[in-house]
Amino acid sequence: MSRDGEAIVHHDDVLGRLTQGTASLADLSTAQLKATAFKATADRMLTLGELCDLVDGRVTLLVEIKSHFNGDLRLARRTAAVLETYRGPVAAMSFDPDVVAALRTLAPKLTRGIVAERHYTHAEWAPLPAARKWAMTWLTHAPKSRPQFLAYHVKDLPAVPALIARNVFGLPLLTWTVRSEDDRQRAARFADQMIFEGWRP
Repeated sequence: MSRDGEAIVHHDDVLGRLTQGTASLADLSTAQLKATAFKATADRMLTLGELCDLVDGRVTLLVEIKSHFNGDLRLARRTAAVLETYRGPVAAMSFDPDVVAALRTLAPKLTRGIVAERHYTHAEWAPLPAARKWAMTWLTHAPKSRPQFLAYHVKDLPAVPALIARNVFGLPLLTWTVRSEDDRQRAARFADQMIFEGWRP
């Protein structure tokens, strides 16, 4: 999210991995972010609204809402506001159950999903309490978050929470991130659809 509260289409919190610069997105205005050069293309960042205008309903949009797990719902609110007027097929998802729960109120007609994995051992998860990671692993937040689909780490399939969500509760199961033929075969066996990157299935 930019300094002036706009939802920006960008994976990371900071510049540098894909773009020039090292600043935090939250410290820069929308205009500054849109002027930032990517390293390998002449393209520039888009706002979520601009992406919606560009796609214009031609394909389904799957929007991941990032979170610091600190109760800050500004990005969720802005995303919901933008997508409320979008007429194409769209769904939103997040690792943060609080974000998914908030979408029930902010945008009740918007399809919402939870992103999950079996092991929250990466360094980025270290600040979260063990109890919260356990709840995310076993999806015990579901009565509150009420996800309508699950996006699960492909390397972790098959996994009990994903199998229960799909086969007992009937939730569509997506899987991420498919980057090889082996991943694709695992996705075809255990999931309904795949999220892929850097590889053409």
